[in-house]
Amino acid sequence: MAEFFKAAEIAATAVEMERRGQEFYKALARAADNEEVKRFFEYFATEESRHEGIFQGIADQLGPVELPAWSSNEEYMDYVQALLDSHALFSRPQGYDMAGQCKSLEEALRMAMSFEKDSLLFFMEMAELVPEKQREAVKRCAAEERLHLRQLGEMLKRTAA
Repeated sequence: MAEFFKAAEIAATAVEMERRGQEFYKALARAADNEEVKRFFEYFATEESRHEGIFQGIADQLGPVELPAWSSNEEYMDYVQALLDSHALFSRPQGYDMAGQCKSLEEALRMAMSFEKDSLLFFMEMAELVPEKQREAVKRCAAEERLHLRQLGEMLKRTAA
């Protein structure tokens, strides 16, 4: 017999992840010492806010979802919890605290890249859990996380030059 869990809980976690990301990027924007960097981080805060809305909409629509055939409920939830526990924004203090700990733009960019990478992995897993009608929205968010990772990498290269 197939096991089920509430995928809405996973989507609610994605909402919280995006909220923390907003806090992080807003704090980096406030601390920026030049206008280009400030606008760069404000853009990312806006993106996190947009993603939060997408995941809130998904969370509001989700009910019980069948687990992958290879997994028991406990095993799969342990896996999801491990993803969260190792996520940059869940394994460290709140986003604004993390931003305050950055001593340089390079450190802030590397921390942001870690956050985006962890979010990408989480969303790739989430896409496997949600019903087909929500899957495309999650995949779009994952694609945007890939883009964010590239944009952060490009900014890191520019600042190192």
